[in-house]
Amino acid sequence: MVGPKVTLHKMPRLDTTNSSVDIDLIGMSKNNTERSAAVAFMSYVTMENLLKPDFFNTSNDKIKTMMSTVISTTLPKTTNTKLTKPVNFTFRHIREFDHSGSLSCVYWNISEWIVDGCSVLETNSSYTVCSCVHLSTFALIMQTSRAPESDPLLDLLNLVCVIVGLVFFTLALLTFAFCQWSSLVNNVARINICISLLLAHLLFLLTQPFLSLIRHQQVLCAVISGLLHFLFLSGFVWMFIEAVLLFICVKNLSKISSKKRAVLSTGFLCVIGYVVALVVVCVSVGLVPEGYGSEHCWIKLDKGFIWSFLGPVCVILAANTILFINIVISLNSAFKSLNAEVSQIKQTKIMVFKTLAQFVVLGCPWILGVFTNNSKVLEILFLILNSQQGTFIFLIYCVLNKKVREQYRKFFRCLCSNNTQEYSITFRVTTE
Repeated sequence: MVGPKVTLHKMPRLDTTNSSVDIDLIGMSKNNTERSAAVAFMSYVTMENLLKPDFFNTSNDKIKTMMSTVISTTLPKTTNTKLTKPVNFTFRHIREFDHSGSLSCVYWNISEWIVDGCSVLETNSSYTVCSCVHLSTFALIMQTSRAPESDPLLDLLNLVCVIVGLVFFTLALLTFAFCQWSSLVNNVARINICISLLLAHLLFLLTQPFLSLIRHQQVLCAVISGLLHFLFLSGFVWMFIEAVLLFICVKNLSKISSKKRAVLSTGFLCVIGYVVALVVVCVSVGLVPEGYGSEHCWIKLDKGFIWSFLGPVCVILAANTILFINIVISLNSAFKSLNAEVSQIKQTKIMVFKTLAQFVVLGCPWILGVFTNNSKVLEILFLILNSQQGTFIFLIYCVLNKKVREQYRKFFRCLCSNNTQEYSITFRVTTE
């Protein structure tokens, strides 16, 4: 309020949690005989449920989204309410900003939202400044084009591919856990890679049919995207740990088993594998809490928040590349010097190439995913490669491993012999 007993030297700024207003009360007070003017500024948190954005009538068929809280400004106890300057409102966006959408500063007129006398001064991904030549009840509405209808064939392909990948993830996990492996092989990293990616793909599979319902529950959608962020990132951390174990194995071919027991225990590896990913997610939540919960319940692309996932992934891929270069150099020197048994070196070489293949299989689909915008072919290729990671891991480490194939044969022979014995016993009981 401005009056004879209250003096202001600049235009006042009134703030609420998600909005603010700049109004020239000083100039208005000079236009009143009482030399006074007052302003009331209110913000309604849930008013958008009543004054819906669909009441903004436009000729185009677009999706309308309320981007701000509804606010109201009046001039109580002021005789001359004519504005000397336009009023500026700053709205904080309460929903994800779509750069392809168009923003409109609107005010409520009897039964609809209209734009007369209001315009957008400036905007960014977080805030928009509106300018109006009158006072009323205001809001910020964004119009976006309707998303194309989902392709039922692509949805079916996605479902089938994810289910097939989950089956092979499970088979690979069981193989790593129960098959006998040589002393050179540490399966802790591989088992946890499978666990992380299996849970991530399973969560994705379970949430996709209900995505239209989940995306309206912002907290639930954000939690799901945070879990996916953690699980996929932990898979990459475990891939890095496997590369480190392989590097140690190549450097210490004759001492690898004692080295693992002394330095790289299973508990220590588990702490590194999951805590690193958890720390990245927690820091991301602390810095940009609204960064989770996009339309697909994944990380939001605005504000560069996607780099909370792509950044660590790129660092891990770069570190793995450096490790593999060092491993290849060390293997070549080991072949020349023959300080260890030739069979042991050859077995290590096979492990190197399999881990390198796994590195390509797990890393390349995510790099490809960056370039899938508006390309159906790249989208299908990304879908297949990303969903079949379990299949590739099963083929690389299980099907192409001679000793594992022999254990499979023994298992199936034992299974068939047991079934034959049970059948013969049942047949005898029946005939007697």
